[in-house]
Amino acid sequence: MKKVMQAFIMVFIAAFALIGVASYLNSSNGYSGANTLTVYNWGDYIDPDLIDEFQRQTGIRVVYETFDSNEAMLTKIAHGGTAFDIVIPSDYAINKMKAEGMLIPLDHSKIPNLEHIDLRFLDLPFDEGNIYSVPYFWGTMGIIYNPELVRGKEFSSWDDLWDEELAGQILMVDSAREVVGIGLVSLGYSLNDTDTEHLQEAYRKLCGLTPNVKAIVGDEIKMLLANEEAAVGVVWSGDAAIIMDENDKLDYVIPPEGSMVWFDNIVIPTTARNVEGAHQFINFMLDPADAAQNTEYVGYATPNAAALEHLPEEITGDERFYPGPDVTDNLEVLANLGKRMLGYYNELFLEFKMHRKRA
Repeated sequence: MKKVMQAFIMVFIAAFALIGVASYLNSSNGYSGANTLTVYNWGDYIDPDLIDEFQRQTGIRVVYETFDSNEAMLTKIAHGGTAFDIVIPSDYAINKMKAEGMLIPLDHSKIPNLEHIDLRFLDLPFDEGNIYSVPYFWGTMGIIYNPELVRGKEFSSWDDLWDEELAGQILMVDSAREVVGIGLVSLGYSLNDTDTEHLQEAYRKLCGLTPNVKAIVGDEIKMLLANEEAAVGVVWSGDAAIIMDENDKLDYVIPPEGSMVWFDNIVIPTTARNVEGAHQFINFMLDPADAAQNTEYVGYATPNAAALEHLPEEITGDERFYPGPDVTDNLEVLANLGKRMLGYYNELFLEFKMHRKRA
């Protein structure tokens, strides 16, 4: 009987230990509790020192995971398995997450630092009233170029990309909405146009650009342009800032006929297990000093008006990356066009890439 009891005790101890191990593994894999916060963000998109400071101030341990596209993020959240408390999606992804019931409404009373956000960047179409999201970073899409390599040519329009003198000199981002959008905007149409005749017209115009396109690339576009392996690039402003930091010969312009303005935003998904901690984190990141520190680390434009007072004039005074209302009023946010129309954009982009290879 004594041996049976000993065996029972050993089994009980082992089971208890397994529960402890499972609990630890769940925590380390993003299963949040009152003292843990699981953050899902783009890679290298927050100052690590701020995470340390948040943990010190609150006693909440931060588990940090990264994604490389909105689509990958949406898929992982939809499949479940990880209880993310904070996610940083882009504007059009928020529309999709709202529609699919993936977001928790924010309690604005727990985010007093929301008052520091520039009013231009609140109450936008993808989340009117900021019920589900607060701005994190923002930027534009434009043209970066090396004046020496283009022999002093300036870019005052998207149409300048079609100049025959730029044969084999342009790098483009590998993204359907942006590339097809260039064709649309250059014709005077909206970036969110759903008229198939307009889209076909944009596709045909883009096909005329193929002799000038050296490559359609991903993150390596920054290295290639900084190393002067191409004269011109179509890039997001944040990438342009990084490239120009590496090579100050380059310049960046936003074509006046219009372009894209994008926003990455902080949200709380329905997977959250630490909603209180998530609100604390959001408010912490909106503190002007913290937002300024994060801006200097990441290099993208902050929507936090009060944070600008903590940043050097060489950053805030650069209208290429902090354009005024006269420019931003002429920019468009990408809308969620639905699965069918997004598929159509992707088809046109694929056909454009195939046409370039055949040319």
